[in-house]
Amino acid sequence: MASATTLQLWVTFGVIGLAVVFYISERISFELTSVLAIVALLVFFEFVPLPAGQIKNVLDAGALLSGFANPDLITIIALLVIGQGLFRTAALEKPTHALVYYGRRKPKTTLAATLAGAALLSAFLNNTPVVVMFIPILTVLAARLGVSTARVLIPLSFVSILGGMTTVIGSSTNLLVVGMVEEIGQPGIGFFEFLAPGLLLALVGLAYVGLVAPRLLRQNQPGAGAVPAATGKQFITQIPITHGHRLLGKQAVAGLFPDLPGMTVRLIQRKNEFFFPPFEDVTLQRNDTIVIAATRQVLTDALMESDSLFRAEVPDAGGEGAALDASGRELVLCEAVIAPNSRLVGRRANHSGLTADTGCILFGIQRRTRMIRGGLGEIRIEPGDSILLLGRRERVRGLRLNRDLLLLEWSAHELPDLRLANRARAIFAFAVLSAATGFVPVVIAALAGAAAMLPAGCLNVRQAARAFDRRIFLLIGAAIAMAQALEKTGGGSLIAHTVIDSVGSGSPAIVLSSLFLLVAVLTNFLSNNATALLFTPIAVSTANELGVDPRPFIFAVIFAANCSFATPVGYQTNLLVMSPGGYRYLDYTRTGAPLILILWICYSIFAPWYYGL
Repeated sequence: MASATTLQLWVTFGVIGLAVVFYISERISFELTSVLAIVALLVFFEFVPLPAGQIKNVLDAGALLSGFANPDLITIIALLVIGQGLFRTAALEKPTHALVYYGRRKPKTTLAATLAGAALLSAFLNNTPVVVMFIPILTVLAARLGVSTARVLIPLSFVSILGGMTTVIGSSTNLLVVGMVEEIGQPGIGFFEFLAPGLLLALVGLAYVGLVAPRLLRQNQPGAGAVPAATGKQFITQIPITHGHRLLGKQAVAGLFPDLPGMTVRLIQRKNEFFFPPFEDVTLQRNDTIVIAATRQVLTDALMESDSLFRAEVPDAGGEGAALDASGRELVLCEAVIAPNSRLVGRRANHSGLTADTGCILFGIQRRTRMIRGGLGEIRIEPGDSILLLGRRERVRGLRLNRDLLLLEWSAHELPDLRLANRARAIFAFAVLSAATGFVPVVIAALAGAAAMLPAGCLNVRQAARAFDRRIFLLIGAAIAMAQALEKTGGGSLIAHTVIDSVGSGSPAIVLSSLFLLVAVLTNFLSNNATALLFTPIAVSTANELGVDPRPFIFAVIFAANCSFATPVGYQTNLLVMSPGGYRYLDYTRTGAPLILILWICYSIFAPWYYGL
């Protein structure tokens, strides 16, 4: 029986070790590594079960697959759906405009202040809703400031964890340890009792995250749902000034129109009269047409405004039109190239029949050889012209079969429905506040918020499904299966007692340092809560054997259990940013492992001096 238990223990170590190696090396995909790890454990424990007497340690298929019903997994998926709803409705565009305004002048200061704000909130709120709140804000802010999201989202997760180290309610791990301390007969821990060492570790960690971590992160591909990267291409388009248009009556200032930021006005047409820059004493009148040049990003931002500059009729599936400024619902903006043998070549844009043939309107045109000077409708189409098309989703899909155009698939971007932004904000706020105040558990708040996005119209089923990340789903399932096997076979306890026993006869400072490092390593592979619960009684008994105050050892467990920086499965905020940031497993190891070592060294030096060990 002993040999069977030993065999199970070492097979578990072997499966975990191989899985970590393959996750880091990426020789095979995340998904396949996760599935193979789960299958290996299922097959092995089916034929080599734990001893019959160990009823509590049964590792059957139900136990090993329980990770796929884990509340943390459901929470993360639900929060990703909520984030997709915020993205689809551009619900956080307005809050980010102020940040972008200041960020253009001092981008580094703005990003640093935003991350510092997340860290401060994490000291008093649960980390997860804080990260959920800041992911879309930082994503939009980074895009507007020309910074890769890959360089801000892992830092966001890290600063939220660091902020949570400083108070009792900063994270669920802290609360679990505080509760267990009282259960084993130790005096209760005060709200700010470990503020001094926690604040030191948080400040050192924040300095590392701000100065070093972004340099270790590569420029990753954008995650699912990200807006296609903007280019410097200038598209010619036009703005018709109709009754009630917000530009009606606007006058040029110093030859320019300040109400058109990022746009170059090339021409103003008033019946048969043309005005060219610089525009002196020109006041916009009804029925004027403004011809502008702007990048796709600028045009997209203008389309997403609630009071859009552009007003046009976009045909629906039945051929009937709907006002462009009434709603962005189901509208897609895409780029296409005029084919060499296209029937459109040589035709004027307004007589090309493009809208009738495709069901999309010609929104802009760009020519590589020279900048076009003239109204959009009067431009003669040439082979190789890049055009912007705006239409319903089903119409854009139909462009794939159009022989006159070469659709650039990557360029298709659905415009948010701004009418639903307030609904999305309300759902998001309710979910965050419910979780942060403890009104309901985080999983219930997240799941209710995700479900509410559908009947509210912020998302349809297809869009909600796009938020689902199979890498995260399988990674969490496999991680929990491996953690279950390690715990039930006694692997975690074996590692803990082996290391503590090996240094048990040393000085209290050495034992304290060893305990911190051991917990910090294991928390990245087991769940941080499980690690904290496992080591809290070990820490107390070790301190009693050494005849010293258990407090520094308990705090070492709290801080080290929060050092879940080196793997995406270490903490759920790491998983939350994985998909939006397009991260790989090694990105967490590269940036998180040095941070763990720095915090370990800091506590190993500070705690013995501060607590007089």
